[in-house]
Amino acid sequence: MNPHWNAEFKTLPRHPTTRGVKPFTILDEWYFNMRFVEDRKGLTPILVAVPDDSTVERPDGHHSGNPAVRAAVARRDPQTVAWAYERAGGGRGFGFTGAHFHTNWGNEDFRKLALNAVLWLAHMEVPVDGVVSKVTESDLAANLDPKPQKKAPAAKQEPGIPKKS
Repeated sequence: MNPHWNAEFKTLPRHPTTRGVKPFTILDEWYFNMRFVEDRKGLTPILVAVPDDSTVERPDGHHSGNPAVRAAVARRDPQTVAWAYERAGGGRGFGFTGAHFHTNWGNEDFRKLALNAVLWLAHMEVPVDGVVSKVTESDLAANLDPKPQKKAPAAKQEPGIPKKS
């Protein structure tokens, strides 16, 4: 599933990636109904939220759900949308299904989680209060590529009426 929804992260686990991160709510294209390693061995759910009914408004499809997803949403099953993974031998991974909206980097907790994850992945010590960073509106606007102008929709032609030249 990959709908846009306001995920409410009400609690966070005790993990180096969550140091200094407070519970938050944010709109993003949060993918859920993820498949994880058998028995979730080595996996720590980091961001978990309950998708709302808006996440299953579209018809079934490759990116829009199926009966099993609809049932999970109806049951209000919590969904993991960010996780830490530790492999045997010390390898680490961090999965994060958000970050589709550039403006979300302006949210301190969203940004801190990602920055903490970078340190953790590199086997560096994450500070007790997490990575401190400041981002302003102008920082977020700097270096953005201009968006191409949207093309006007083509005029619909009535069947049987020739085009004007």
